Amino acid sequence: MTGTGTRPSIISDATTRHGDVPVQTRNARFTSADVADYPEVTGREGNWKLTPVDRIGDLIAGELDGGRYEFAAATVPGIDVSWVPRSDERIGLAGIPEEKSSANAWSTFGEALAITISGEELVELTVDRSSFGSGARGAHTIIEAKPFSNAVVVLDNSGAATLSENVEIIVGDSARLTLVTVQDFDDDARYLATHFGSVGRDSYLKHVVVSLGGSIVRVNPSVTLGQPGAEGELLGIYFSDAGQHLEQQVFMFHKAPNTKGRVNYKGALQGQGARSVWIGDVLIGPDASGTDSYEQNRNLVLTDGTRADSIPNLEIETGDILGAGHASATGRFDDEQLFYLRSRGISEEQARRLVVRGFLVEIVQKIGSPALEERLHDAIEAELAGPSAVGA
Repeated sequence: MTGTGTRPSIISDATTRHGDVPVQTRNARFTSADVADYPEVTGREGNWKLTPVDRIGDLIAGELDGGRYEFAAATVPGIDVSWVPRSDERIGLAGIPEEKSSANAWSTFGEALAITISGEELVELTVDRSSFGSGARGAHTIIEAKPFSNAVVVLDNSGAATLSENVEIIVGDSARLTLVTVQDFDDDARYLATHFGSVGRDSYLKHVVVSLGGSIVRVNPSVTLGQPGAEGELLGIYFSDAGQHLEQQVFMFHKAPNTKGRVNYKGALQGQGARSVWIGDVLIGPDASGTDSYEQNRNLVLTDGTRADSIPNLEIETGDILGAGHASATGRFDDEQLFYLRSRGISEEQARRLVVRGFLVEIVQKIGSPALEERLHDAIEAELAGPSAVGA
């Protein structure tokens, strides 16, 4: 390890380098919940180089309000929603920050919002979070699905926000949890979120990221399949409009044997300066024999002036697996699809809209919440009808 020997330089080396060789193993990154343990973010780091760090410096290293915020949630049998202190024994079970913005939020929060699911019958809960305000804020959320429980939880984020947040997801043995996080913020909102998921024996986690509104939205889910029979399905849908930066850095860690993972993100981009970033890391550990894993990202470019970065990574540390693969594609409309639709009397503008809806509907239909799925169909229609819309 090189450096001057000072704490920041040693940490910088551990985070980005071993001598002159960059850190390659995704699971070997430096971790700490203390923001003081991290060097200054310059934008040259591997996990920040595609992010406009100059526009989110206050969230990365500035002072954050870690107090309570208002939310709305119906009373649902089998689900408890309450504030818990930093000393709650569940905090830190699902993961520890590996970047400065996440550690800043972790160092700041006073209480965590805990959603605890205990009922075995399928239930659904929506937590409406629209009152973060414009001041810089840090938050922490715990979602625990106790053994044999079954639930769909929606974190519905909207309104004004300047927020950095950590979400811990703990899925107990034989439990099934679908967590959907919807980012439908005001146009000038900035939101950084890190999700840590821990999936137990014979359990299933469906994690869905929906990013539509906000100036900068960066949601990074990290899920560990830590017990035999654990299954994770990580889905995402995003629609980047003019001037928007929508980013996802996804990590699936197959730690235990006989685990199954699927990662599928789809996005559309339209308008000058629309930007999306997707980085997908899958690590199959040395003890993860019998792993079945696949990840993919697809982007549909609707207008000139957009940029989509898509980087899938797959690391395998055992040869005893069922299968693993990754894929990425970014392109414009399928001319054959457009020709087929237009040959049947459909206008070019309407044909293009149908193609976009068909492209994104695969993810929407997998969410498992009819009311939310209908809302997202409407939101996609609204995006397509916007000032920089297809065919406009």
